[in-house]
Amino acid sequence: MPRRSFLALTLALGLALESSAAPEVPATYLGSFTWTAADARLGGMSAIEVAANGIDFTALSDRGAWTAGRLIRDHRGLIVGVEAAPLRLLQANGPKPLAKNRADSEGLAITPDGTAYVSFEGVARVLRYDRLTGQAENLPTPQAFKRMQRNAALEALAVDAVGALYTIPERSGAENRPFPVWRFADGTWTQPFSIPRRGTFLPVGADFGPDGRLYLLERQFLGLPGFASRVRRFELGPGGITAEETLLETRPGTHDNLEGIAVWREADGAIRLTLLSDDNFRFFQRTELVEYRIPD
Repeated sequence: MPRRSFLALTLALGLALESSAAPEVPATYLGSFTWTAADARLGGMSAIEVAANGIDFTALSDRGAWTAGRLIRDHRGLIVGVEAAPLRLLQANGPKPLAKNRADSEGLAITPDGTAYVSFEGVARVLRYDRLTGQAENLPTPQAFKRMQRNAALEALAVDAVGALYTIPERSGAENRPFPVWRFADGTWTQPFSIPRRGTFLPVGADFGPDGRLYLLERQFLGLPGFASRVRRFELGPGGITAEETLLETRPGTHDNLEGIAVWREADGAIRLTLLSDDNFRFFQRTELVEYRIPD
């Protein structure tokens, strides 16, 4: 084995051992379902929104395409199937689809009235859609967005109960620098607080739960051992973020490349996390829907 490959493998295994000491967390694993279809655009899934009924959903790929449909559940409430329309391309601010070099869509947030927002990792920006079937409107783009790493920009996007948007880049710019959280409200972007880094996990998805707290999905790629996932949640207040709590941390290879998160409440009051994986359009990966329950 070449020395460089051996060192890379050693590093990956070391990180795996580090991750294997995951803390005890309150999440309960419910089940996984592999989503397959004859649709050539199905893949690279980067975000998901699930309605309060736990059935209706909208999902976004990282190639500027989206779909909506229903999660089919059995008598235990576990996902056993997916009914969804063929993926459609997002439009630009005209009738044509987004240009391929500007279509790296990563985050999705939908308000109760159906307004949708999409964040992008390549050319860092957020677009607004009255409906995803319509044309895009560009939100203002701060200079800070333009300075973000091109393939590590606005991965996570969420909207709170009053309609303010929150977006988080995948990388903060330095290993000892917290992740900046950007908020869009009253027509203006601000960066009111940051989220502390914990280990080598990176943000890939976010959602506000029915409890009003911000849930952050993070990913750790460890090479040969695979992907590890973590979910933290926070309370937001005038002084910033508080009550940080780790809800879920998996060992490498437990699931595929989880990037999308939707948070909703079950009939009995428990919080459910619906997570969606990005298969990178590779045959050895899968588009996986994974669910956990959090006692509230």
